[in-house]
Amino acid sequence: MVRRNLKIDRESMSFSLGRISGITIRIHYTLLLFLILVIWSLAVGYMPQQYPGLPQGSYWMIGAASGLLLIISVVIHEVCHSIVAKRFGIPVRRITLFFLGGVSELPEEPKDPNVEFKTAVAGPISSFAIATILAILWYYSMTAGHPPELAAILQYGASINGALGAFNLLPAFPLDGGRILRSTLWRLSGNMVKATRSAAKVGIGISYLMMFGGFTIAILGGFFSGLWVIFIGLFIRSGAESGLSQTIISQALAGTTVNEIMTRDVTTVDSNLTIEELVDEYFLRKKHAGYPVLKGGTVVGLVTMEDIKDIPKNRWSQVTVGEVMKPLRRVATVEPEVSAADVMYKMSRMGVGRVLVMKEGNLLGIVSRRDLTHLIHVKTELMQ
Repeated sequence: MVRRNLKIDRESMSFSLGRISGITIRIHYTLLLFLILVIWSLAVGYMPQQYPGLPQGSYWMIGAASGLLLIISVVIHEVCHSIVAKRFGIPVRRITLFFLGGVSELPEEPKDPNVEFKTAVAGPISSFAIATILAILWYYSMTAGHPPELAAILQYGASINGALGAFNLLPAFPLDGGRILRSTLWRLSGNMVKATRSAAKVGIGISYLMMFGGFTIAILGGFFSGLWVIFIGLFIRSGAESGLSQTIISQALAGTTVNEIMTRDVTTVDSNLTIEELVDEYFLRKKHAGYPVLKGGTVVGLVTMEDIKDIPKNRWSQVTVGEVMKPLRRVATVEPEVSAADVMYKMSRMGVGRVLVMKEGNLLGIVSRRDLTHLIHVKTELMQ
């Protein structure tokens, strides 16, 4: 399981599959492309070799059913992680399935190494359990003389779940094995960030070994197999670096609320101001790239430099701020009691650089990405 805490949202590249145990399951489009490749390779290559003599249509049916079984297996693997996390009080926003596994969105890290261990190990245990059940069913179908198509699907399901469990147990952070390693180091050292750094280094080391192995396989003739191993190595390295960064950010923001970091003396602009006046008196003279907009003393929106870029300069003296601003319903807002980590997540998800702090319709302050970056920098320096 790769866990994402505060990263950029990819919702536009995925679609909802439904909800399980209150957790939204989304499918990334890369998984659909991978699924097509799996079905094709099973139908024209692997299954005809393992089960020769079947009609061509049977191979495509086996490929499609096996591909569906793969998706179900990954969903179960990730949901088991999330159910355990929720049981220990860690909220799970959603799960997004990619072609290399699943991403569970957790707004916070586990509170102690025991929770980390139990959450991490849940996925591989579920995969091995499914592999065992399917292997038993496969053996029974072979001895009972059931159609070979059923045996083929069960065999693939058992094999892929065993492989899924084994791969995730590699001690390469942020895979499950890497998180198990981190929990062990965390328990020994008592320092989560140091444990994460060490686990990430191991993960990066394994990623380089995989890339070297993939390169060797490629030059020895297995080009596509080698390329695939190299790609997985790159994925693990990226995940290790990202996982370390997210852990540092989560720890730096932990326990801090918006009320503690927001800018209270907020500069606002009137909705009747022209764009020309906005540029000359605010964007050019002040440091801010966005301003809350007031109309009759009430906040009605937010205007940023992005909002005026498409307006021809010769019309700046005629167009008002109220005509180009983002209305309040489209502006990111939070209440002062919200955690800094949730604000970071919201900014990343919405792709914005600031949020307005509101309470009962009143503007209390503003939090920018710069405020959060400064807090993270200071806290990180103090943690070292």
